[in-house]
Amino acid sequence: MACIVNDAYIHLRPEDWLYQCHNAVMQVIDATTVRQRLSAAALVAALERVFRDGCSTPLRHHHTLPVSGEPDASLLLMPAWQVGGHLGIKLAAVFPGNTARGLPTVSATYVLMDARTGAVHAFIDGNELTAQRTAAVSALAARYLARADATQLLIVGTGRIATQLALTHAAVRPTLERICIWGRTPAHAEHLAHTLRAHGLPAQRAPDLAAAVANADIVSCATLSTDPLLHGTWVRPGTHVDLVGGYTPAMREADDALIRRSTVFVDTLAGALHEAGDIVEPLRTGVLKATAIHDLHALCQGRHPGRSTQSEITVFKSVGAALEDLAAAMLVAGTDATARQPATSMQRTLA
Repeated sequence: MACIVNDAYIHLRPEDWLYQCHNAVMQVIDATTVRQRLSAAALVAALERVFRDGCSTPLRHHHTLPVSGEPDASLLLMPAWQVGGHLGIKLAAVFPGNTARGLPTVSATYVLMDARTGAVHAFIDGNELTAQRTAAVSALAARYLARADATQLLIVGTGRIATQLALTHAAVRPTLERICIWGRTPAHAEHLAHTLRAHGLPAQRAPDLAAAVANADIVSCATLSTDPLLHGTWVRPGTHVDLVGGYTPAMREADDALIRRSTVFVDTLAGALHEAGDIVEPLRTGVLKATAIHDLHALCQGRHPGRSTQSEITVFKSVGAALEDLAAAMLVAGTDATARQPATSMQRTLA
């Protein structure tokens, strides 16, 4: 890693990434260290605590950046804090055109600070933090919304988040018997399935999306689609559908028929009602009513029981929330009150 210290541009070894900042130790934590310090179980537990106890999370700043000849980029600023505890902010830049360059579409950094003094505790790799907490939020929601006997998982998408979704669901749901991977580019889907198989997971490429959805108990979709990929007529009773990819009102992963058939949950109402196309558009057209939407706070606080019948179809729409990043950052930096559990070797290798 390279950084500037006292106006000098230097390269640092991981073992040297500790600095004195305002008389406190400041950590610079790279992606590898994030993976080493997190386990799926510990992160799901930390997220459940923060959704239960709450923290201050203003609506994130979302700025559109025109890019000549390419889709618009986005700049996201996501602050959160606990009074008398910690505060943090994630800075994320999303450039969809990077796919054609072979570069990541998202670049992010997280800054963790002391909410009493403003002292910086850590700079953390935001891409890895985001991938880990996004998948863990989906796994947390599935704990309440998926059937306990679910054995068939379908991952729609082949990118970084899709990979982490497969890993995290498998880590916290050991009863999974099959993980199917579908992607627009079959070779990418096969590559991800092969990688997962090499590490002991029962993964295979799904050649047909409709058939794969019809056979799945849990569908987890992580794409940048602007047109619905998942159709309600494909989904069998008892399925839990997880929509992760869309983060603007123009993006859709599920059609109106699926929303109409489902009990709908979101990570946070404030974010989903403004930013999630899978929620915003059905609300606009009358397919969905705001009073019929429930959030993770209600699930974790016991105000909603979650799945009510074996045949119920549930949809969980995640847009990402700053409190999720704060919970994960505290765990990574070692400032969470609970002891963290180290990640498994498979999580460290694949993530």
